[in-house]
Amino acid sequence: MTINVTPHLVQLTYEAALKSFWRRRALEKFLRQVRISDRHLATWSQDEVKREFLDRTFAALQKSPSSNAVISNMAQALAEQISFPDLENWEDSVVKMQAAKKAVKDLKEYLNAQKVSAEAAREREAIKEVAREQAQALQRARGTLSELGDRLALLTSKQGTQSGGYEYEAWFYDLINFFELEHRRPYVAAGRQIDGSLTIDGTTYLIELKFTEKPSGGPDIDIFRGKVESKADNTMGVFVSMAGFSSVAIQDASGKKSTLLLLDASHIYLILSGGMTCSEVIRRIRRHASQTGESYLPVAGFGGA
Repeated sequence: MTINVTPHLVQLTYEAALKSFWRRRALEKFLRQVRISDRHLATWSQDEVKREFLDRTFAALQKSPSSNAVISNMAQALAEQISFPDLENWEDSVVKMQAAKKAVKDLKEYLNAQKVSAEAAREREAIKEVAREQAQALQRARGTLSELGDRLALLTSKQGTQSGGYEYEAWFYDLINFFELEHRRPYVAAGRQIDGSLTIDGTTYLIELKFTEKPSGGPDIDIFRGKVESKADNTMGVFVSMAGFSSVAIQDASGKKSTLLLLDASHIYLILSGGMTCSEVIRRIRRHASQTGESYLPVAGFGGA
């Protein structure tokens, strides 16, 4: 423990040293153990009483900041005392020991209070450090999300083109990578093109990406549902259409035990704004689908249950 050498601590240490030792030899031995120099101890004349010598000693120690370590050692050693052999076998030993125990108790309580205060300060600093790290991480995240947003904005002129679709696909998985989600990039299974997959909370979602100018319609839903339902029972689908969905598409995707979740540009921009993470958006829409059977939940409806 690092001891803060305050004037009050010095006074408590002085009192504890004064009252814990009665014989000159015992006090000298203690002072030597806590690193008071032999040179200084040699200045203790035979006619100088204990209190006068301690007055000189503490006055000298307080003149030099480098002596704080000596005062700390002395305070710690005095506070650790559980017996007072130098105060035994005196006519007034009981009185002497009572005074010594009180002085040591006061010193110990002050040191313990310092320890508690220091621990609380460390805890506060640790909390501040975590907050700083989180703020820095958030700032970095916002910077990266901003960059992803800028890249998406540049792609809008290519929306509806084949090259734009490929670039959007690469962009989308950069977004998934940013959130460190378990995923697989586009692949072919049983002759069918799969735009990729991601896994959240133990559920695997096949991905369908549309970067078209027109909203996705019912036929798009039917094709994607066929891909999803040909996989294992725990498989679901996330259909991301930047142009949104027709009312028929939303109706066809919804229903009892629907396996599809629908996201449009508003959901993507919510993620890019830092308002919610990718997994949080998907969880929110899935909860809505479980509660209502509706595969699509607009961002405006996210404030509900």
